[in-house]
Order: sequence, then structure tokens, then C-alpha cells
Amino acid sequence: MQRDHLMIDFSILPLYLTAVVALLLIPGPSMLLIASSSLNYGRKVGFFTTLGITTSGIAFTLLAAMGVSVMIAMSPMALKTLHLLGGLYLLKMGWGCLRTSSVVAPEIDQTNKMARSLYRKAVFTNLLNPKALLFFVMFLPQFVSPNIEASSGEQMLVLGLLLNALGLLFNLLLVVTVGTLGKSLLTNERFHIYQHKIMGAVFVLLGVWLLVSKVPAAVV
Repeated sequence: MQRDHLMIDFSILPLYLTAVVALLLIPGPSMLLIASSSLNYGRKVGFFTTLGITTSGIAFTLLAAMGVSVMIAMSPMALKTLHLLGGLYLLKMGWGCLRTSSVVAPEIDQTNKMARSLYRKAVFTNLLNPKALLFFVMFLPQFVSPNIEASSGEQMLVLGLLLNALGLLFNLLLVVTVGTLGKSLLTNERFHIYQHKIMGAVFVLLGVWLLVSKVPAAVV
């Protein structure tokens, strides 16, 4: 059978896109973080949070394509350490937000600072989550085809970038929707008293979720 000079097998593309859409519609930590940041601080901060999630997703795609993530996934100690660090980091962020009090609506400079802060937090939140890493290791290879000339690494790179592109579009739609609905809250002075506490609760919830959840034994 002659192999096509393609980077992706278009015969499996409909199945792959169906799987990706199903994954995007399942609520998860990333969706919760993006929705919360958009609701609490507006669309600009939600946009940068989305970029942070996408940045970490691209990093995982590159790791999966190079095979580095496979080696990490085979090390129980590395995964456990990453698991612990990720949970503690989220708890630290949550505690910091809970201790902060704000009764004044954020100015433009403060919004820019918050946007940069949420971008960094979104990147590290995902990078320190071993389940996100394992997802790319376990999910992308399922759609690598032997019927085209592209190597498994090349195919995983294209599949991963496509996944990140669709995820970015979906999350931006989420930001616009939630950010618009939350606009009235952003002008409510009383809401600003609880603004950081809401985000703090979200980070604590994510941290506890990460610490009590277990990395799949079949992979380690």
C-alpha cells in the first residue's frame, strides 16, 4: 500500500475531531480557571488565562512529539513529585488570593498586572499537573496512522497543535460569554470585596483536587 506524503491521515481526522470536541465540552480544571478569571476580572484577564493554558498545551505537545513525556511518564517518582508540587503550588496561590482584600475596582494598570499574573499561573498550573502531561502521552498516539510517511513524532505534533488551536477557539468563546455576563459584577463595589476570595477558593479547590487524585497506575 502506497503511503501518502501527508502529516496527518485525513481518514481518521473526523474521528479525531469528534474526540477533541467531546473533550472540550467536558468541564475540567482549565475550564473552571478560565471561567472564574473571566467572571472575576473581565475578558482581558480571561483571555490571558486562556493563552496560559494554550502555552502549556503547546509545551506538552512538543514533549509528546519528542518522546520526552513518555520517559517522564515511566518514572513513578517524577510523576509523584510533579503531582505534589502542582497541588502545593495551587494551594499557595489560593492562600495568597484569600489573604488579599480589595474593595476598589481595578484600574487599567492593575488589570494588566492581573492579566500577566493569571497567564503565568495558568501556565504553571497546567505544567505542574501530571495528568495533563499523561493526557497528551495517552491520547495523541491513538490517532497516529501507519498509512502515511510522516513519523509518529511528526503526526503527534500536528495532532497536538490542532488540539490546541481548537481548544484556544473554544476557550476564547467561553471567555467572551462569561466575561460579558460578568460585566455587571465588575462594576459592583460589593463584589470586589469577595473577588480575590472567589479566585482563592478556585485555586484551593484545584489544589485539593490535584493532591487527592491519583495518577493512573497503568501508566506508571
